[in-house]
Amino acid sequence: MVIPRQQANRDVDDAVSYYLSEAGEAVALRVIHALEKAYAHELNLPALRAWPLAGYPFTLFYVDNPDHIDLWRVLHSQRDIPAWMQAPDNG
Repeated sequence: MVIPRQQANRDVDDAVSYYLSEAGEAVALRVIHALEKAYAHELNLPALRAWPLAGYPFTLFYVDNPDHIDLWRVLHSQRDIPAWMQAPDNG
């Protein structure tokens, strides 16, 4: 089970909105499908990890816990990732 943080949800919303406005519904749906595939993947890794989103310039940052995956952020690869990772999260 994946439990995304509020900021991760906002990141996904921003990405899908961008692809919807710039590339159309079909591409936005492919982004959603790729995210769902990434969420469903068995990730047996300790501490903060990164998972590149296949076919799209996004990386998922997460912590794998025994009973769920704690999704921290979903960031575009051209962002200043260290700065974004340090931004406070309200959830």
